[in-house]
Amino acid sequence: MPISKIFNRVKSWFSTARGDTSHRFETSWILSPGLLFAIRAAISLYAFSVVFFIIGWELAGRSSLSVHDVNKSFSFFTGTTEPLTVLCYWGLCFYFLVAAIHTASYATTNGGTPFLNRMSRPLQALHSLFYTTITTYPFLVTIVYWALIYGPDHPYTNAFSLWSNISQHGLNSAFALFEILLTRTAPPPWIHFPWLVVILLCYLGVAYITYATKHYFVYRFLNFKPAQHVTLPGGGTENIGGVGAAAVVAYGIGIAVAILVIFCASRMLIQLRLWVTETKMGKRGVFCVGRGQPGGDVELETSRPWEADKP
Repeated sequence: MPISKIFNRVKSWFSTARGDTSHRFETSWILSPGLLFAIRAAISLYAFSVVFFIIGWELAGRSSLSVHDVNKSFSFFTGTTEPLTVLCYWGLCFYFLVAAIHTASYATTNGGTPFLNRMSRPLQALHSLFYTTITTYPFLVTIVYWALIYGPDHPYTNAFSLWSNISQHGLNSAFALFEILLTRTAPPPWIHFPWLVVILLCYLGVAYITYATKHYFVYRFLNFKPAQHVTLPGGGTENIGGVGAAAVVAYGIGIAVAILVIFCASRMLIQLRLWVTETKMGKRGVFCVGRGQPGGDVELETSRPWEADKP
């Protein structure tokens, strides 16, 4: 390929042309832009309130927690049986904040050019990937927490523990469903799946860096040491060791398969929503200004009819 073509290709990556031209990330098929902004902003406000209330609770030394638990929380993808602030929930906080800003910029410009369309194409593509993460990871968090971490031997001892864990490991999936079912976003491209795996592998690196520097495993199922069962004074046994290297590999493969299934399910739900709302119901979206628009970047959109002309 000639140098000039390579230069033009790279230059096009940093242009703002052919982005989300139908404003799928800023609009809904049933909610007005103003109402969509209000809901996204409210979810962001609630999520940030959860995060900072938990941090305040820990700093106050409540429920046998301390400042050390605040520091440790940044090593957790999802929570433990204690109400620790978690990385995935931080992602939800910031996604809904950013999504609310983009929706507000569309609404306040009367359907003009929102912030997302003014960004370079790499940033637009990253926002698309950001959307994919918050419509997949919350379901993985919910499954892993309730299937592997929570157990009857760790009951919630107070209302705060119950509320914080339901907020982080139950409502997170409800927020993801909101973005899947009530917006106009297109199905994520398949190229996003390997990036979801890469992000999980990066987190795995964080988990083992934590072990190397702080000498504890953030999750029991990442402890590659052999199992070590000891007899308890009251009878019975307890494993104070790990799960073994083979089990860690099996857990890793299981989580990779789970995120693939979740990604496919999320993608199918979005396709189903588009088919029902746009093809069958004819609801192509609620816009500030109705006008026909050209197709956008394949990374951000699929080939769909754009906005219906409004009187």
